[in-house]
Amino acid sequence: MSSFATVRTPVGVIGVAGDGEAITRVTWPSGRLSVDAEPADPLLGEALAQLRAYFAGRLTVFDMPIDLGTQGEASRAVLNALHATVAHGETVTYGELARRSGTTVPARAIGSIMGANPIPIIVPCHRVVASDGLGGYSGGPPGEGLLTKRWLLEHEGFLPAAMF
Repeated sequence: MSSFATVRTPVGVIGVAGDGEAITRVTWPSGRLSVDAEPADPLLGEALAQLRAYFAGRLTVFDMPIDLGTQGEASRAVLNALHATVAHGETVTYGELARRSGTTVPARAIGSIMGANPIPIIVPCHRVVASDGLGGYSGGPPGEGLLTKRWLLEHEGFLPAAMF
């Protein structure tokens, strides 16, 4: 049985879906949604609590079961390597993540895999950067992907806070 709940964060309203056994999706839903209602699913409630703690600066490691859904073998290896090896406050380049994954995925294809990540923030695709800058980001409210990525990296202490 799938369930869905939302939480208000500094980077917009985030939706979290779960199947009672694992978190299956994190999104920035469009439209007006009810926020703040606690879900009946205990796992979903825990996911919202951990997201609130992360955004409050009290949590650096998410501890909940996740399910990446239907993925190709290489995509799954890349996302699992990201989840397991890139800690809070760290970043990795597309090329380095390709190497860490143990696959033959070229660095250029890593960006597409990051864009298809079903569980952003928890599987921290915002921590993957280009060798010459931030790279892209498809998360966040519509049109605010790069601002969202910058905010998340500032929040984790990787980037200095913007002066204005």
